[in-house]
Amino acid sequence: MGSVVFKNVVKNFGALNVLRSLDLTVPDHKFLALLGPSGCGKTTALRILAGLDMPTAGKVFIGERDVTRLQPRDRDIAMVFQSYALYPQMTVADNIGYPLWIRGTSEAGRKAKIGEVAAILEIGHLLDRRPRQLSGGQRQRVALARAIVRDPAAFLMDEPLSNLDARLRLTMRGEIKRLCQRLSATTIYVTHDQVEALTMADLVAVMQGGELQQMAPPIEIYDRPANRFVATFVGNPPMNILPAALCEQGVTVATGIVPVDQTRLAACRLAEIVEIGLRPEDCSVAPPGEAGVLQGEIYVVEPMGNETLVNVRLEGGNVQVRAGRDFRGVVGESIGVAFDPANACFFNSGGLTAVHRVNNNGRVK
Repeated sequence: MGSVVFKNVVKNFGALNVLRSLDLTVPDHKFLALLGPSGCGKTTALRILAGLDMPTAGKVFIGERDVTRLQPRDRDIAMVFQSYALYPQMTVADNIGYPLWIRGTSEAGRKAKIGEVAAILEIGHLLDRRPRQLSGGQRQRVALARAIVRDPAAFLMDEPLSNLDARLRLTMRGEIKRLCQRLSATTIYVTHDQVEALTMADLVAVMQGGELQQMAPPIEIYDRPANRFVATFVGNPPMNILPAALCEQGVTVATGIVPVDQTRLAACRLAEIVEIGLRPEDCSVAPPGEAGVLQGEIYVVEPMGNETLVNVRLEGGNVQVRAGRDFRGVVGESIGVAFDPANACFFNSGGLTAVHRVNNNGRVK
């Protein structure tokens, strides 16, 4: 296995700048999710690493090797595509063993390795079938088996679960995570699905507009987003963003003044914050008229079974609140929204998170 490094990688397609000086290091044995919306450059970065596209500028390393100009076959990587890319005329066993056949592995060696990886992925009973005889989940397992059969330096996965139904995606998320942990494999996994990224990866790299916005463990991405984009892209429902202004008592949000301790208030003044960010689970519904509570009215109520999402219209914008499953408010009803400012993020005019939520140890960062 080996680490993966992008150094100042740029990719242009004519006048279109898809990647803008990408610097990214994936440590050896780590599972990294490249997360971002369509068109952000994540798949292009993966294709450059695989050797399917050449960078306009910059270098790519796998371990100590500069692989920037190497052919895909010389990079010691394995890729799992969104479409699985199985050979329809071959049996499952032949699909899995194809990379070994290309490398001249003996028939006995191929058979032993095919049996080993088929046992790991529990597809040994499918070896004589052809892809058209398999379900979507079975095809996915065959594609994974073909990728791991030769112990590559890195696994590359390009939205491999996007063609599966919701229930099967849930199952396969766990299977891929378990497999990568068992193999201790360096893995780069491209997805636009934040649930996949947060639940599967050791590290998440959020991209937008061809640039890396933040790279960190999933909990840090969620709790301490680097900027407004990361804060609103990661989280479902996303973080609420409202205009905010400082006053002597604290922060003015919508029509209310929320008290903030002096240390945190001084940090907000120094950073010249203009917006406040609140996760829906850090907000709660409250009776209207209480001190320190934002005043609004119920805009939408969405019962979710285990909880209720309440969309509250305030003067500065709408706020999503996670309420209990027994919430019984009705649209148009006056309501208050309460929150602890220690759980809020504050953004400056450039969209950067200038003041993060307070850590568990009570320090402001």
